[in-house]
Amino acid sequence: MKNSDIVKRDLDVLWHPCTQMKDHEWLPLIPVKKGEGVWLEDFDGNRYIDAISSWWVNLFGHCHPHISGAVQQQAAELEHVILAGFSHEPVVRLSEKLVQITPPGLSRCFYTDNGSSAVEVALKMSYHYWRNTGKPEKLKFITLSNSYHGETLGTLGVGDVALYKETYKPLLMEAITVPSPDAFLREPGSSWAEHAERMFAHMEAALERHAHETAAVIVEPLVQCAGTMRMYHPVYLERLREACDRHGVHLIADEIAVGFGRTGTMFACEQAGISPDFMCLSKGLTAGYLPLATVLTHDRIYQAFYDDYATLRAFLHSHSYTGNPLACAAALATLELFERDDVIARNRELAREMGEAFAHLADHPHVGEVRQTGMVLAAEMVPDKHKPEPYPWEERRGMIVYQHALKNEALMRPLGSVVYLMPPYVINPEQIRHLARVATEGIDLATRA
Repeated sequence: MKNSDIVKRDLDVLWHPCTQMKDHEWLPLIPVKKGEGVWLEDFDGNRYIDAISSWWVNLFGHCHPHISGAVQQQAAELEHVILAGFSHEPVVRLSEKLVQITPPGLSRCFYTDNGSSAVEVALKMSYHYWRNTGKPEKLKFITLSNSYHGETLGTLGVGDVALYKETYKPLLMEAITVPSPDAFLREPGSSWAEHAERMFAHMEAALERHAHETAAVIVEPLVQCAGTMRMYHPVYLERLREACDRHGVHLIADEIAVGFGRTGTMFACEQAGISPDFMCLSKGLTAGYLPLATVLTHDRIYQAFYDDYATLRAFLHSHSYTGNPLACAAALATLELFERDDVIARNRELAREMGEAFAHLADHPHVGEVRQTGMVLAAEMVPDKHKPEPYPWEERRGMIVYQHALKNEALMRPLGSVVYLMPPYVINPEQIRHLARVATEGIDLATRA
């Protein structure tokens, strides 16, 4: 079987996500036959380094024997059971583990099966908490500009990336949006921390004005991933936690993309030394094996729903595959790898290698910034190095980098004009240097076009 065989069958029956399908009249679809480690291989024998961890989910490479073995063992015992009125050992053990490793105070796990659903749960749970405690007027949410929290209607409502949101705006709730502390937009000579402190004035003003009607503030800690990998300093989270407490507003940390070692610590919130009221986790939770997400919260939230059934205070939200045993087994095996292999320490070394390999791009005439937080690195292509303005999106310059990468054994999927790396943690320095060479060549081609 060849690539062309699969592609023909695919285009007859599939509608791919986040894709203008007409592109595939000229842009080859890549059917993957197998994966191993950082490598993906198609049906024609071409190989690609998975530089983006297959949409940021794959932590330990494809077909990792430890995780695969755990899933196989669980499949022989129990594949699924309803989690309402029933339980199973993998979900109990995973919940115990997550409560142990997440920031202090997070003591309850509510499971869903994808990141958008987890954010929906956090939004509903926050609003419902205030309703249960006699404050139904607290029903708004504060969000950052350029934020992304998913593509269901609730999550789009608290997001701010026009590409995903604008079409559906008539269907969405309206959030209160404040300017992001995005360090790319800082004034010349200003540090990341100084810029974050300055930008927090906007959040403080919004809380002072709207706290009485606001259920929660929702943020992506440290990195606005789908928002072209824009980054900010942890001091913003410190200020936000204190302000939310002072104004009586919940803090939702969307760690779906940045959790599980991506930012240099197990969870991004750790770098600010804070505990949110709700923490949303998914993606790397199962290292890319199976869909699973969870919302962690603390007992004060939980107790507001704990009552006799007739009071109708229960949180009546569910998904068919909530807490699926196979997914829980994959998640437990993933967390075991963190403990066994001292992954966070190794990631810091890999992050250093990434920074060194891409450092030369800071001098490129059409790279406005090379920025990095842990295992996330991004290079922003710009027409004028001295102005923080992107290329027009219609030019699709990132597509040139994508095509060049495919010809050179790499899967890169730029976000607009931003070329980024978010690789599996099993990548090695030689592979990082290869990706840096390919990215540099791609950027040269794209900015000359």
